[in-house]
Order: sequence, then C-alpha cells, then structure tokens
Amino acid sequence: MYNKIIKLVIAGLILATAVWQFTEGGIGNGIMLIFLALIFVFLYFKNEFILLAFLKLRKQDFEGAKSWLNKIKNPEAALVRKQQGYYNYLHGIMVSQTNMKDAERYFKKAISLGLSMDNDLAMAKLNLAGIAFSKRRKQEAAKLLSEAQKLDKQGMLADQIKMMKDNMKRAQMPTQHYGGHGGGRGGRGGRR
Repeated sequence: MYNKIIKLVIAGLILATAVWQFTEGGIGNGIMLIFLALIFVFLYFKNEFILLAFLKLRKQDFEGAKSWLNKIKNPEAALVRKQQGYYNYLHGIMVSQTNMKDAERYFKKAISLGLSMDNDLAMAKLNLAGIAFSKRRKQEAAKLLSEAQKLDKQGMLADQIKMMKDNMKRAQMPTQHYGGHGGGRGGRGGRR
C-alpha cells in the first residue's frame, strides 16, 4: 500500500497535462484528463480498498472484506482521518462475533477518529453498548444506547435499539425464587 500523498501528486500531474492539452488545442483530451484527475482526488478521500471491503460486507462475505482490508498495511500513512475511522469500524464489525475485547478497541478507535455518517456512528455505539452490557457495565451501556438512539434519525436501528433496551430491562429485574429454605413447599423445609 502506498502513501495517500501519491494520489494527489498523480492528480496534479494529470491536471498539468490537461492544462498543456488545453493550450495545444486538445480540448477533448484536456476534459478527459480533468475527469481522470478527479478520480484520483476522489480516491484520496475514499480509499478504494475500504470501498471494496464495504461491497464485500454488503454480500455478507466477511473473508473477502478482511482480505481487502489486509491490503492496507499502514492505515495512518495510507488513509485520511475519516477513512482510518472506517478502517477500524469495519475491523470492529468483523471481529465482533469472535473477539469482543478487540471489537471494543476497534469501535472506540473508530468513534474517536470519526465516522462521516450518523448511521455508522450509531451502529458503532450500539455495538459498544452491547459489548458493555455483556461485560456488566450497565450504566455505560445505557449511555451509549441513548447516544445511538439520538444519532439514528432515520430509524434504521430502531428494532435493534428496542431489543437491547428490553434485554437491559430484563436483566435488571430481580430473579424470583420459589419455595423456602430447604426446597419444600411454603418454606417448611419439607418436614411433616
């Protein structure tokens, strides 16, 4: 994986070639080169490997998504800040089924780096709430769940949020014990 600055250098060189084409009378070539330069500028902000990993995840192909993400060797040098957030977000989604400790670390890093869309941020906070709840950190889970609900403006995660709230309410209810001390009826200990 190469440095993200190379994409801007290539875009600049193509743009310079487009200007040269305009001065030489090659208007069509110049326009085509400007569009080509715009592709490199787009790929500076939206990394191609992360886009391909998202496409694999939409098809539920976790191994394919992981292979695309593994092509990014040094995310700090190859990605802009928001894309580093999505890199960690995707890793968090993929490892959340197997390793909650790593998933928590990835989601927290993704949130700290920033995600562009509120739905992605809500999903990351919802996953963190589930992890916190499973580790018996109920206050943190409730806080993250309310933040996720505020971010979910279109209601795409409403069912998952409702299910998580129901699970939290069930866990807070006291367990009911039947019987008395020794297991007999009425608390007599089974003696007659």
